[in-house]
Amino acid sequence: MDTFLIGLISYIMGSIPFGFILTKIFLKKDIREIGSGNIGATNVLRTIGLFSALIVLVIDVYKGYFSVTLIPSFFLFDPFVFHYLLQICIL
Repeated sequence: MDTFLIGLISYIMGSIPFGFILTKIFLKKDIREIGSGNIGATNVLRTIGLFSALIVLVIDVYKGYFSVTLIPSFFLFDPFVFHYLLQICIL
């Protein structure tokens, strides 16, 4: 059950498109229709600017870090299982 919750929370966190959200807030446009069409930090940099791209990049990196390291530590207390899952996520 713990592994399922870890996967579910990580999936939900990873599915939040912060590049899309910030572009809607600042430009009132759809990032998917501007530049390369990608919602990542590089396209945000090209279309909005450096400050917004840095925000998107930091939030996306934090999402990945939080999903791989912090969420499993809330549910798993066996260090062997935690490190095993961490190695799988890195691959």
